Amino acid sequence: MKKIFYVLSITLLFSCYNSAQVSEKQQAVIDAKPVVVALQTGKARAYFASGCFWCVEAIYESVKGVEEVINGYSGGYTNNPTYDASNTGRTGHAEAVEVIYDPEIVSFATLVDVYFGSQNTTQVNGQGPDRGSQYRSIIFYQDDVQKKIIEEKKAALAKELDATIAAEIYPFQKFWKGEDYHQNYERLHPNQGYIRNVSVPRLNLFKSKFPELLKENHKH
Repeated sequence: MKKIFYVLSITLLFSCYNSAQVSEKQQAVIDAKPVVVALQTGKARAYFASGCFWCVEAIYESVKGVEEVINGYSGGYTNNPTYDASNTGRTGHAEAVEVIYDPEIVSFATLVDVYFGSQNTTQVNGQGPDRGSQYRSIIFYQDDVQKKIIEEKKAALAKELDATIAAEIYPFQKFWKGEDYHQNYERLHPNQGYIRNVSVPRLNLFKSKFPELLKENHKH
């Protein structure tokens, strides 16, 4: 079924951004030290990029212990990125999510497992039908403990698959919240073509692999 959705994606209907001009991969210039995002009312924040943020938002929102997911941009070298600007591939930013979660219910390590378990881990510069540096995979760490968790899990996966894992590992620097119309996108637009043919199948594949991580209202 995966191949079918990829074929469908060549049409404008099933593209997360159907007018993006994809440039060659541009590495973001990040030289900042990791920034620890303080806990607020017992909650923590984590940052991931894994293709179209509509898909990633829906996946993390299905996980027990996740309070909220915000769509936006990170990993780049320009200020105040917009959807149109980031999708040219020239800002260095990737579509990313901010995951607000309860560390007493779900650990950062589990969120990393969710990350690797919900994508094509070997696809470079994109996920599924969405291609370009703006859709590349990145995990952002906030301290050395998180960095070690990410590196160990990435190395173990590379060994298991005997393949190169595409995810980049960056120190967290800045998350730019996306436009309002991108928030809760899958929930608010269940019949949109891309959501039905790409995002929902990706979510359902994740749920079939990790039923023990799902909130009650996401179990079937």
